[in-house]
Amino acid sequence: MDWPRFAYEYDGSFAGFLTCVFEAYAHKEEPACFLTHGDGRMTLWPERAVDTDHQKARRVYRSLERSMGAQGKRLVTYGFLTCLEERELILWDFLRLGYERGPSVVRDLTNPRVAALGKAVGHLTNEAHLLKGFTRFSDQDGVLAGEIQPQNRVLPLLRPHFAARYPGETLVLYDRTHREALFCQKGKWAIVPLDRFHLAPPGAGELDWRALWRQFYDTIAIEGRYNPKCRMTHMPKRYWGTMTEFQREAPSPSGAMEQI
Repeated sequence: MDWPRFAYEYDGSFAGFLTCVFEAYAHKEEPACFLTHGDGRMTLWPERAVDTDHQKARRVYRSLERSMGAQGKRLVTYGFLTCLEERELILWDFLRLGYERGPSVVRDLTNPRVAALGKAVGHLTNEAHLLKGFTRFSDQDGVLAGEIQPQNRVLPLLRPHFAARYPGETLVLYDRTHREALFCQKGKWAIVPLDRFHLAPPGAGELDWRALWRQFYDTIAIEGRYNPKCRMTHMPKRYWGTMTEFQREAPSPSGAMEQI
């Protein structure tokens, strides 16, 4: 199809992207690139600003499984959470292909669009799996608070795990990379943008628990089998910065959480 090309500008949300898909088909246009509000990129393509319309987004979302099956729908929804470069364009190409071919599109791994998306989703799900074990929470005045620094937007995948694991707790998990936080309390949850997040220095009780955890961690180590390369294979070093066993803090008079 020889459609005119436009630079689509939207709010960066998944609903906003699906609205762009709806508008592209409605106007018979080909997105040349996707811009988010305020990202500062310049383009020579004519621009179309797309306001998020949840009704249009729902129509596109409902069409995913109907047109390309459950696995195709999963690749689209998970693909939007990845750190894949130009992910919107790759998702757009995959959608065009999926609407033409149907559910068989997910098996066409020789197609670079499908292969790139599948690889990115695999990286996303693997990172989320690792962070289920590598995430550390601290007690801050009755709130379990923690930070992560992932490459992908993993909070939607971590939410079911931690909400089920700590059903009676008030929980806050901050994603430093994407500046958003997961809040869970009494069965309710939300993932919200958050530009700033600061944990107060741990109090005496929290420091005692951390010391016990480090002692356990050091005690189970076998000196004769010390292998830093193997250790980093199973526990990548990029996760260490938010893991309490690798931190050394000075005691503070209060363990209260600072202003979020």
